[in-house]
Amino acid sequence: MNNSFNFKRDSIMKVSSSLKSLKGRHPNCQVVRRRGRVYVINKTHPRYKARQG
Repeated sequence: MNNSFNFKRDSIMKVSSSLKSLKGRHPNCQVVRRRGRVYVINKTHPRYKARQG
């Protein structure tokens, strides 16, 4: 069985209970709601992605 996972460094998402502090890390961070979850996205720097929960 081959369980090798190929994660890019940019695809790792931070999970936090509160996104208010994570929104202020970069000026291009946006808070969006998708499928009942709250996310922080940043199209210019994907390293600032986060999910609430």
